[in-house]
Amino acid sequence: MTKKRVTSFDVAEKSGVSRSTVSFVLNNITDVRISPETRQRVLDAAHELGYHPDSAGRKLASGRSNTLGLILRQSREQVFADALLPQVVLGVGEAASQEGYQVLLEAISPENQNGYMHLIQENHVDGIILSGPQQNDREIIDLYNEGYPIVLMGQLPESSLPYVDIDAIDGSYRAVKHLIEAGHRRIGLITNAPLEYTSAQQRWDGYCKALSEAGIVVEKKLMRTGYYTPQSGYSAMKELLALAVIPTAVFIASDVVALGAMQAIKDQGLRIPEDIALVGFDDIPLAEYFDPPLSTIHTPSYELGKTAGEALLCLLHGKTLENNTQLLDSELILRRSSQQKNNNVSG
Repeated sequence: MTKKRVTSFDVAEKSGVSRSTVSFVLNNITDVRISPETRQRVLDAAHELGYHPDSAGRKLASGRSNTLGLILRQSREQVFADALLPQVVLGVGEAASQEGYQVLLEAISPENQNGYMHLIQENHVDGIILSGPQQNDREIIDLYNEGYPIVLMGQLPESSLPYVDIDAIDGSYRAVKHLIEAGHRRIGLITNAPLEYTSAQQRWDGYCKALSEAGIVVEKKLMRTGYYTPQSGYSAMKELLALAVIPTAVFIASDVVALGAMQAIKDQGLRIPEDIALVGFDDIPLAEYFDPPLSTIHTPSYELGKTAGEALLCLLHGKTLENNTQLLDSELILRRSSQQKNNNVSG
């Protein structure tokens, strides 16, 4: 039976410090405030466990570029359609500038399984913020276990990676509950992305929770997948409108996806909200100017980016995060797309 390789995670656990501190000590980074006692404790733990950092790990921690890497796990087409990205970037940039750091923005396609290491080696970023993690993302977990400073914007439920995220389950739950309280019983769902993305899974979970709590059967035929873009929302809504009995309301887990869905409804000669009520998610800046204005879940995108940036900088300074997991609150914003003068809805 193959012996399990000792990682910096094991050294950190044994010495009672963060993995970043272990990386700094074992790679002899001297411009970080670490007491002699702590350094010795880490060295003793590494010696006792028989830990030896590999060459990739040494390279990753060998120097400082004063650059944070903001990685988007999306295709370029999806990045171009991301209306919240400017606010997130501004938030990360604000946190970085306060510490004299820059931000490198990079999109890595979901099909690229080795993008992180390549990006790190080519651009020499000191740490990375990963936006939109996928549930099967083994590479990012391995890098973190090697001591590389990483913070997620999103979650990987089966890992211990630190994250900053929106409470998407609760937000989606409140969006669908609003539709149920308006009298709807046949409520469709268009996700923001495939369920491989944890954000999509969480919004799906919130949708199912609200239906189940109200005693409404969850029907898979009322669910469709979005891909971050208006085009995907248009196609998904066309499929829902082709059903023998169409939904009277649809929760669309992305405002950008909802934009395409709204056009599909109009092309079918139907009215919003009179024929189909809609609630989106994100509250992008243009949502209140849609026709009709879109009810949606407001997410604090700027705060999300700033908080993630601050958390990564904390790790880069060799500190332990006070909160390894941070969930920011969302808010239901009601507009015309889900509100009718007569709330007597059959479905």
